[in-house]
Amino acid sequence: MTDPWNATDPGVLRLPSGRLFRGRALRRPLPAGTTPTYAVYLLGKQPPEAPWQVRWLRWPDFWLPSSHTQARAVLGEAWDRAGAERVEIACGGGRGRTGTALACLAVLDGVPAERAVEFVRRNHDSRAVETPWQKRYVRRFAD
Repeated sequence: MTDPWNATDPGVLRLPSGRLFRGRALRRPLPAGTTPTYAVYLLGKQPPEAPWQVRWLRWPDFWLPSSHTQARAVLGEAWDRAGAERVEIACGGGRGRTGTALACLAVLDGVPAERAVEFVRRNHDSRAVETPWQKRYVRRFAD
């Protein structure tokens, strides 16, 4: 098992199960300190190389994942791995797609889908999940 994220570090979200995820913006410099062991990058194009394992989920800015089936699989794997690894979720700006993915992870963790966006906004970023269709995606994620 890898040492976990520090729950008080910027961008780290603790889910009700205790799993920790770091959400961040890829357009900003890598935060100092601990690095991820696994990352999910939510971008419209191939992500840059990283010294840790990266999964790319094609997800254009301000929109939704190109494949719901792939999104469920990738986020399910991220949730599983967060039990023993430092998992990072990131997009360009770190709010819309990242917040939406974190809210979907909260749903997988047992947060009711209709409360997952509010959970992420309260515990991660008050402006997470930027568009009405991203909010709707979270509410329907478990379906």
